[in-house]
Amino acid sequence: MKKKVLSTVLALSMVAGMLVGCGSSASTTTEAPAETTAATEAAATTEAAADAAPAAEAELTFIIASNQTSAENPYHFGLAKFKEVAEAESNGKIEVICHDGTLGENEDELIEKLNMGAAQMVVASPGFMTSIGVPEVDMLSLLYLFDSFDHWEASMDGDFGTAMKDVIMEKTNKDYKVMGYWSSGVRDYYGKKAIKTPADVKGLTIRTQTSGVVNDFWQACGAIPTNVAWGELYQALQQGVVDSAENDYTNLMLKDHHKTDNGHFICETHHDFTTRLFLMDGNYYDSLTDEQKGWIDDAAAAATEAERAKVYEMMDSSKEQCIADGAEVTEFADMDIDAFKAIAIPIQDKFATDNNMTEYLEMVRNAAK
Repeated sequence: MKKKVLSTVLALSMVAGMLVGCGSSASTTTEAPAETTAATEAAATTEAAADAAPAAEAELTFIIASNQTSAENPYHFGLAKFKEVAEAESNGKIEVICHDGTLGENEDELIEKLNMGAAQMVVASPGFMTSIGVPEVDMLSLLYLFDSFDHWEASMDGDFGTAMKDVIMEKTNKDYKVMGYWSSGVRDYYGKKAIKTPADVKGLTIRTQTSGVVNDFWQACGAIPTNVAWGELYQALQQGVVDSAENDYTNLMLKDHHKTDNGHFICETHHDFTTRLFLMDGNYYDSLTDEQKGWIDDAAAAATEAERAKVYEMMDSSKEQCIADGAEVTEFADMDIDAFKAIAIPIQDKFATDNNMTEYLEMVRNAAK
């Protein structure tokens, strides 16, 4: 796979036409509101510090993006932290421009931008790689692979995570380098009726991620997996195009999915402690100087820590908001989780066998011990 690496000249010319930074548009003079969000205050502090620092000519312009439009989404906080650290450590030699959904709400669009060199780093679900010759990455989409976020972190920050980074780099000829493992929370079912067992979803259409193993699971439960673009899901739920969906509290709450009739019942299946990839072109990374790599590595590590912290922080508050808005919740303790796991584990075993990844699966299972 060949891709164009963005030159500094091209990046600077694009920046002149965009003028968008971490979810905020540039403006001239506006009256400050009486109250500001924590994100706005943090941005103001960062801008003030940048104004006070001596100006330095940018050596690199980094355009980084996620597909989420809300400034309250954890991805936003991760991107903002990357900008803060990269620009501070480089003393302005790296300029970072962040996009919250403004390069596209569809992750495929973001990957295309990365491939073209129109973005240097993007956040994406791993499933897209299965269509470009990396079937191994679908392991990250296996349901009930992790039991908790402690288990997830032990796996992703340990031998398993390192091994997956190597597989991705090797199988894509360095086109994709994982700079950090992010999350979007733990995914649950939500739909037009409450469920407690796999049998309860029989015959329901459910919007799922575009992953073969995810579809295999819901089909085995008797549901009908359906692909709907993320930006179109609210309307699909509202109009009855799909009976249900599955996602984490924060993302479904920020998009008001729980306020639709077909998103009213949230049932805590906790089927997926999600993994998202903070990606960069590995070939472009290799073209940087050691000093530049150091700035990028430090910023990516800080961004990963900030994004995860926000995910964990928002889980409870997002659930509380959904309930306050009228959603009806079936708690995890009231779900027949063993019945769901009984369907998921054979799918895990088969996937590992078919893709020569039994050793990788054992790494994950051992990390829970």
